[in-house]
Amino acid sequence: MDDNFSLTMNISGHPEHADGTSAREAILGAARAFVQRDAGKHTDGHDWPHIERVTALAVELAHRMGADPFVCELAALLHDVPDEKLNESLEAGMNKLNDWLDQQQLEPGTREAVVNIISTISYAGGQRPAVSSLEAQVVQDADRLDAMGAIGIARTFAFAGARGREMYDPSLPPREQMTLEEYRNGRSTTINHFYEKLFKLKDLMNTSYGKELAEQRHAFMVEFVEQFKREWEGTDR
Repeated sequence: MDDNFSLTMNISGHPEHADGTSAREAILGAARAFVQRDAGKHTDGHDWPHIERVTALAVELAHRMGADPFVCELAALLHDVPDEKLNESLEAGMNKLNDWLDQQQLEPGTREAVVNIISTISYAGGQRPAVSSLEAQVVQDADRLDAMGAIGIARTFAFAGARGREMYDPSLPPREQMTLEEYRNGRSTTINHFYEKLFKLKDLMNTSYGKELAEQRHAFMVEFVEQFKREWEGTDR
């Protein structure tokens, strides 16, 4: 342990730094600083504002649903760190995450819960089974909600532009079935992505409040795509 690291116990029994800052608050502060540096280089919708929105919603959902707010907040802050889309590989991303976690004074059970959440909430082409823990359900809902609605539309086009993906090709239909490799690297368009992923999210929400928000955001996306196609085809005039 670092010689400068000093903990006492506060009245509630939780570890506390000598300066009065709780250990959990210190870890969350360190996570924010770490992720803000890491996400600052992304301009494809996986930026720091995305992390802030997902984290705020995850904390709100945690309180509404009775989940552990600390686990949800920490997992939400760190959820994009190992993302294979943002790293050389999933292994490189997980190494980056684990290197940071190794420096934190986390209870083994808390660390395991956070890593499990981050490892299982990705959409991954719809190939993964449903998550089981309430905390994973909360963070997954928060992340998926940020892929929906007006913000979701903006992020989708930002990501597509950063990857050189075309907006729309009426001759290229959305893919009904695909492997993870096809989902990641196969040819598609930005508008097709709504059918291949975003329109499916409403029915994949876990929490009651997540489902409520998803209904509103889903309806907005449907109207957007319909208007987009009308303007593309020139039938709006």
